[in-house]
Amino acid sequence: MGRSTFYLVSDDYQLIEETKNFYQHKNVDVQVFSSSEWQQKMGGQSMSLSSGASTVDPPSNVIPFPGQTVSSQGVQTINQLESVAIENAIHEFKGNLTEAAKALGIGRATLYRKVKQYNINPSLARSKKRAA
Repeated sequence: MGRSTFYLVSDDYQLIEETKNFYQHKNVDVQVFSSSEWQQKMGGQSMSLSSGASTVDPPSNVIPFPGQTVSSQGVQTINQLESVAIENAIHEFKGNLTEAAKALGIGRATLYRKVKQYNINPSLARSKKRAA
Protein backbone atom coordinates (compact mmCIF):
# COMPACT_ATOMS: atom_id res chain seq x y z
CA MET A 1 0.00 0.00 0.00
CA GLY A 2 1.44 3.38 -1.01
CA ARG A 3 1.90 6.33 1.27
CA SER A 4 -0.65 9.12 1.21
CA THR A 5 0.30 12.78 1.26
CA PHE A 6 -1.47 15.39 3.36
CA TYR A 7 -0.95 18.99 2.22
CA LEU A 8 -1.30 21.60 4.94
CA VAL A 9 -1.34 25.30 4.15
CA SER A 10 -1.07 27.20 7.39
CA ASP A 11 0.96 29.83 9.21
CA ASP A 12 -0.13 28.43 12.58
CA TYR A 13 2.89 26.69 14.14
CA GLN A 14 0.78 24.84 16.71
CA LEU A 15 -1.56 23.44 14.03
CA ILE A 16 1.44 22.35 11.96
CA GLU A 17 3.01 20.49 14.89
CA GLU A 18 -0.29 18.84 15.89
CA THR A 19 -0.86 17.70 12.32
CA LYS A 20 2.65 16.28 11.98
CA ASN A 21 2.30 14.46 15.30
CA PHE A 22 -1.10 13.07 14.33
CA TYR A 23 0.13 11.60 11.03
CA GLN A 24 3.59 10.56 12.28
CA HIS A 25 2.83 6.81 12.51
CA LYS A 26 -0.08 6.60 10.06
CA ASN A 27 1.85 6.03 6.80
CA VAL A 28 1.08 9.61 5.69
CA ASP A 29 3.57 12.20 4.46
CA VAL A 30 2.78 15.74 5.61
CA GLN A 31 3.77 18.57 3.27
CA VAL A 32 3.56 21.97 4.97
CA PHE A 33 3.38 25.29 3.15
CA SER A 34 2.95 28.79 4.50
CA SER A 35 0.25 30.87 2.80
CA SER A 36 2.85 32.78 0.80
CA GLU A 37 4.73 29.60 -0.20
CA TRP A 38 1.48 28.01 -1.39
CA GLN A 39 0.54 31.09 -3.44
CA GLN A 40 4.01 31.11 -4.97
CA LYS A 41 3.84 27.37 -5.72
CA MET A 42 0.45 27.78 -7.38
CA GLY A 43 1.62 30.77 -9.40
CA GLY A 44 -1.11 32.98 -7.98
CA GLN A 45 -3.83 30.51 -8.94
CA SER A 46 -6.22 29.24 -6.31
CA MET A 47 -6.26 25.46 -6.08
CA SER A 48 -8.35 23.35 -3.75
CA LEU A 49 -10.15 20.03 -3.99
CA SER A 50 -13.39 21.60 -2.82
CA SER A 51 -13.43 23.91 -5.85
CA GLY A 52 -13.02 20.97 -8.20
CA ALA A 53 -9.31 21.00 -9.03
CA SER A 54 -8.36 17.47 -10.05
CA THR A 55 -5.20 16.75 -8.05
CA VAL A 56 -6.27 13.24 -7.06
CA ASP A 57 -5.86 10.10 -9.13
CA PRO A 58 -9.10 9.23 -11.02
CA PRO A 59 -9.90 6.05 -9.03
CA SER A 60 -10.00 8.05 -5.79
CA ASN A 61 -13.31 9.21 -4.38
CA VAL A 62 -13.24 12.80 -3.19
CA ILE A 63 -16.37 14.46 -1.90
CA PRO A 64 -16.05 18.21 -1.48
CA PHE A 65 -15.89 19.36 2.12
CA PRO A 66 -18.14 22.34 2.84
CA GLY A 67 -16.15 25.55 2.48
CA GLN A 68 -15.12 27.56 5.49
CA THR A 69 -17.75 30.21 5.05
CA VAL A 70 -20.12 31.69 7.56
CA SER A 71 -23.62 30.61 6.66
CA SER A 72 -26.71 32.71 7.16
CA GLN A 73 -27.87 29.99 9.57
CA GLY A 74 -24.92 30.57 11.91
CA VAL A 75 -23.62 27.49 13.68
CA GLN A 76 -25.00 24.17 12.46
CA THR A 77 -25.48 21.04 14.52
CA ILE A 78 -23.57 17.84 13.82
CA ASN A 79 -26.81 16.29 12.57
CA GLN A 80 -27.29 19.13 10.07
CA LEU A 81 -23.73 18.75 8.79
CA GLU A 82 -24.09 14.97 8.59
CA SER A 83 -27.35 15.30 6.69
CA VAL A 84 -25.74 17.65 4.15
CA ALA A 85 -22.73 15.33 3.74
CA ILE A 86 -25.04 12.37 3.11
CA GLU A 87 -27.13 14.32 0.60
CA ASN A 88 -23.96 15.45 -1.21
CA ALA A 89 -22.62 11.88 -1.38
CA ILE A 90 -25.92 10.51 -2.67
CA HIS A 91 -26.07 13.25 -5.29
CA GLU A 92 -22.40 12.71 -6.24
CA PHE A 93 -23.03 9.01 -6.87
CA LYS A 94 -26.38 9.62 -8.58
CA GLY A 95 -28.44 7.78 -6.00
CA ASN A 96 -26.13 4.75 -5.66
CA LEU A 97 -26.27 4.25 -1.90
CA THR A 98 -23.59 1.55 -1.85
CA GLU A 99 -21.03 3.88 -3.46
CA ALA A 100 -22.16 6.82 -1.31
CA ALA A 101 -21.67 4.73 1.84
CA LYS A 102 -18.16 3.70 0.73
CA ALA A 103 -17.22 7.33 0.03
CA LEU A 104 -18.53 8.41 3.43
CA GLY A 105 -16.66 5.60 5.16
CA ILE A 106 -19.76 4.07 6.71
CA GLY A 107 -21.60 0.80 6.18
CA ARG A 108 -24.52 0.53 3.82
CA ALA A 109 -26.92 -0.34 6.65
CA THR A 110 -25.78 2.76 8.55
CA LEU A 111 -26.41 4.91 5.49
CA TYR A 112 -29.89 3.45 5.02
CA ARG A 113 -30.67 4.16 8.68
CA LYS A 114 -29.44 7.76 8.41
CA VAL A 115 -31.32 8.33 5.14
CA LYS A 116 -34.48 7.32 6.98
CA GLN A 117 -33.55 9.36 10.08
CA TYR A 118 -33.00 12.56 8.06
CA ASN A 119 -35.89 11.92 5.62
CA ILE A 120 -33.57 12.01 2.60
CA ASN A 121 -35.08 10.78 -0.65
CA PRO A 122 -32.30 9.11 -2.71
CA SER A 123 -34.63 8.62 -5.66
CA LEU A 124 -34.40 12.37 -6.31
CA ALA A 125 -30.72 11.95 -7.22
CA ARG A 126 -31.64 9.06 -9.52
CA SER A 127 -34.37 11.07 -11.23
CA LYS A 128 -31.96 13.99 -11.79
CA LYS A 129 -29.66 11.50 -13.53
CA ARG A 130 -32.42 10.54 -15.96
CA ALA A 131 -33.45 14.16 -16.55
CA ALA A 132 -29.89 15.23 -17.40
